[in-house]
Amino acid sequence: MSVGESRLTGPVRVVGVGLLGTSIALGLRARGVDVILSDASPTNVSIAIDYGAGRWAGDADEPQLIVVCVPPDVTADVIVRELSAYPRAVVTDVASVKKPVLDAVVAGGGDVTRYVGSHPLAGREKGGPMSGRADLFVGRPWVVAGHSGISYQTAAAVDDLILDLGATLVEMTAEEHDSSVALVSHVPQVISTLMARRLTDAPESAVGLAGGGLRDVTRIAASDPALWVQILGANAAPVASVLKDFRADLDDFIAALDEPAAPGSRRAIAEELSGGNAGVARIPGKHGQDKRYTQLVVMVDDRPGELARLLAEMGEEGVNLEDLRLEHSPGAQIGLAEIAVLPEVAEKLEAALAARGWRVAG
Repeated sequence: MSVGESRLTGPVRVVGVGLLGTSIALGLRARGVDVILSDASPTNVSIAIDYGAGRWAGDADEPQLIVVCVPPDVTADVIVRELSAYPRAVVTDVASVKKPVLDAVVAGGGDVTRYVGSHPLAGREKGGPMSGRADLFVGRPWVVAGHSGISYQTAAAVDDLILDLGATLVEMTAEEHDSSVALVSHVPQVISTLMARRLTDAPESAVGLAGGGLRDVTRIAASDPALWVQILGANAAPVASVLKDFRADLDDFIAALDEPAAPGSRRAIAEELSGGNAGVARIPGKHGQDKRYTQLVVMVDDRPGELARLLAEMGEEGVNLEDLRLEHSPGAQIGLAEIAVLPEVAEKLEAALAARGWRVAG
């Protein structure tokens, strides 16, 4: 299927034009789908329209598919309303919890023969329609939480949406989804937040030493507290279960550190660290593939356009950038760009960059 073609016939109605809603709309518009935008804020709709994400709703609209992209605490109510207002449409949502939403839709009398929940595992730290990106979901997992009340044929519209946006469709039950995201998304948010909270009263001299490790651990701690109160409240039991296991591991680690010279303490610490290595090795790489990449650290002068030049020259060498991490110490005249590439091209790229005058640290 070439760019501009779509599996969906449309129109598609997007309710809620924050980051996810606007990104979905932009991705569909890039494939020629008629997108109808709705939001509690007319200003948000106007901004999204100005960015080319779709059009205002009209009285004669008959959407094929409705995608609800509103905060978790009102998701079920909006789904029930949309099911009633558009009796021919299939409805999905993108909330990060699925079982509570499904239960609430059933309790609210919603027609679940036309509703199936879904969840794209994609996002950015910044929200709002101005942060929307048409390629936000490319290569990212997108869960469809099927249930017995909807037929495969009816739910196919949601599958088409996911495939049109370049995401990887993953089928799970609502319960499987909620326990999975507790482990890989919600608990990491809690742990990141608690680590970042330790910095609030830390001396400036300590914070000034912060490097890439601390930034990696605390990056998601900058997320919206109001949104996460809703998410964690909706998925409280699975999150608490994982945190209790984490607490037990932490207690074992603390016990070993309290008496590091005691018999078995160093072994216990080593086994915990080794277990972390094993866990990291299971995290899927780019596009869901379990690949390991080779890292090269390139020194980049602190001048406008230098990073762009590095990336452009990598492209000229025919090397695809798999991942990028930047580190820049305050006051330093250079930054460090840690670039991840496939192992088979690393040696060639290192030589090519050196020949172009770049300083490659390793």
